[in-house]
Amino acid sequence: MTQIVQSPEVMEARAAGRPLVALESTIITHGMPHPKNLEMAMQVEQDIRDEGAVPATIAVMGGRLHIGLAEGQLAALAEARDVAKLSRADMAACLASGGAGATTVAATMIAAQLGGIRVFATGGIGGVHRGAETSFDISADLHELARTAVTVVAAGPKAILDIPKTMEVLETLGVPVIAYGQRDLPAFWSRSAGMEAPLSADTPAAIAAMIRARAALGLEGGHLVANPIPREDEIPAATLAPLIAQALREAEAQRIAAKAVTPFLLQRIFELTDGASLTANIALVRNNARLAARIACELGNAPIA
Repeated sequence: MTQIVQSPEVMEARAAGRPLVALESTIITHGMPHPKNLEMAMQVEQDIRDEGAVPATIAVMGGRLHIGLAEGQLAALAEARDVAKLSRADMAACLASGGAGATTVAATMIAAQLGGIRVFATGGIGGVHRGAETSFDISADLHELARTAVTVVAAGPKAILDIPKTMEVLETLGVPVIAYGQRDLPAFWSRSAGMEAPLSADTPAAIAAMIRARAALGLEGGHLVANPIPREDEIPAATLAPLIAQALREAEAQRIAAKAVTPFLLQRIFELTDGASLTANIALVRNNARLAARIACELGNAPIA
């Protein structure tokens, strides 16, 4: 049987009946350069604590699924090289081989559900990549949202994606997409994707009520809470559009594909924005963590189904 290891902080939170918030690890290993990645990870964990919840960063280390990482483990992960990027398809293989892996949105949702954690904060979700009509490059995140009962708080789909097609797939899969505090769907670094979200809510309590109602109906799957980046940290979509187009052309010319696409595009946009995208990324992740903690506190630890 796969060994699941809970950090002392997570175990203490469970014993005290305190709410937990899951955090992914791919953003640490594949999303930001060192030491910014470690600084961000520690800031995000503290943001969750400050809101009254307990963080549980998830990763595979030494062939074990860790739910919650101690500070030394976070530091080691932030400096690690050649860490696998895990999703549903390869998570078990990494565990069986005794390897190390960072969890994507999909893998973190799976681990969170195994650990009894209902809410998960991340940056942005994966989705339908541009040109997917020929590449069939569609993130496993979308199907995971349709099957795993974890609420994901993100700044919307990543801006590098085909957002209208991503939303069509989510609708087909029956995933509730809830814009927080506005009607427009946010698009990662930008507050609006230029389209309206299917649902909206203005308070964490309203989102918690939706989660309880879906559980009461016996519907499988989770929720996507689309939380707009703070206004002062936004990069307007009009500014980003030509830079994203350039990065996509470069990726195609270099035949970057599959799991390598997103890290390549994020790195190129970081370079093309002179680092502004990284500053915005950190701001939106922290903003999402704070909202996730508030939702977790509203849900509490009582059964919702």
